[in-house]
Amino acid sequence: MEGLTKIDDLGKPRVVIVGGGFGGLELAKALADAPVQVVLIDKQNYHAFQPLLYQVATAGLDEGDIVSPFRKILNHQENFYFRLAEVTSVDPEAQVVETSIGLVRYDFLVLATGATTNYFGDAEMAKNAIAIKSVEDAIELRNTVLSNFEQALQLGDYEQLNSMLDFVIVGGGPTGVEIAGALSELRTHVFPKDYREIDFKEMDIHVVQSGPVLLKGMSANSSAKSLEYLKKLGVQVWLDTRVKSYDGYTVTLNNGQQLIARTLIWAAGVTGAPIAGLNADCLLAGNRYLVDGYSRVHGYENVFAIGDIAIMKTDATPDGHPMVAQPALQQGDWLGRNLKRQLNGQLMENFEYHDKGTMATIGRNHAVADIKLFGREFHLDGFIAWLAWSFVHVISLVSFRNRVAVFFSWAWNYFTQDKGLRYIIGKTKAPLVEKDMEEKAIV
Repeated sequence: MEGLTKIDDLGKPRVVIVGGGFGGLELAKALADAPVQVVLIDKQNYHAFQPLLYQVATAGLDEGDIVSPFRKILNHQENFYFRLAEVTSVDPEAQVVETSIGLVRYDFLVLATGATTNYFGDAEMAKNAIAIKSVEDAIELRNTVLSNFEQALQLGDYEQLNSMLDFVIVGGGPTGVEIAGALSELRTHVFPKDYREIDFKEMDIHVVQSGPVLLKGMSANSSAKSLEYLKKLGVQVWLDTRVKSYDGYTVTLNNGQQLIARTLIWAAGVTGAPIAGLNADCLLAGNRYLVDGYSRVHGYENVFAIGDIAIMKTDATPDGHPMVAQPALQQGDWLGRNLKRQLNGQLMENFEYHDKGTMATIGRNHAVADIKLFGREFHLDGFIAWLAWSFVHVISLVSFRNRVAVFFSWAWNYFTQDKGLRYIIGKTKAPLVEKDMEEKAIV
């Protein structure tokens, strides 16, 4: 689309931020008192708290509990402008970005586009698996889980029935173990009440992890405890195992074994989401932009990248920072300070990451946490870790309304052992067709 997008020119340097995830939103906030015009562009009009997507997928939270509109979050920030659009390319010579609604001029460009699901070139897997990177993914997974049981009630063939009840989760990181734990809680406390005709001893949950431990990158204690908790919940964990293929029905493992499941949840990897237009030599493996200590993209003075899309190589982080929320939040805040320094004629300062630790929850009252405070590292597990995980996630939500809604939803779920958001609205992954139901139950 040709022509400049209709955005008032304030006569101030314009900072265009592409992507309203953790890093982009934090940067916009950090520039609230800066003499600049902040323009945030995102293809959604809301910020989603991604660490709790799995709770939407497993009926623990409503999608509205973890999202908040950008205009609502920043409605008191006078220098803030938002445009709902998709950015397709960058022209660094003309200093404009091309979007689905026109061209947007910039003085400083910040790429905070995050990451997308990485299927490692497996087109069949991309077609048949369900990822969990967006609110839409989470809703689709919830719909699919619930639809599976609704359809299972009409099946008479044992193998077809079991294919609807079994779930395979690929990836043993925080997302994988958290989904497995949540599904096991549903299997124990919720689904038997809803679907009394089904024997939930037949519902199998598999976690397939390519490495020798779960929660790679966390402490040995956390890895061991997460495995212990999952086994206690009746989850079958396959370590040092890879999924070779999945056709929507049969999961083939690299050890030759096969699992039958209509639902495979992909939590095995991500890749950066770059934008066309910048030089190829600034993009490294994993589709991440190489940036310096100021978050400047290699080869450019006024183009920056933060969060998952950026890789800042240092002696301490030769592979860049972890692709999680904390580096993105810290980089967004730090870049905001650096841009204000530059506008005031001061030198920018190198970014330093402060690792605050990592957490994961595995069902009710079970969690692991590696927390770094006052130069020391603390390893928590069990109920105390679960309380810490709950507290940190509630206070990290971006709006007061979200915090209140999540707190009361969790309190209700905890004391009733019930998850009341079990409704099917919208898209479902690969519903059964007539030919799959040749042996129907007699009703």
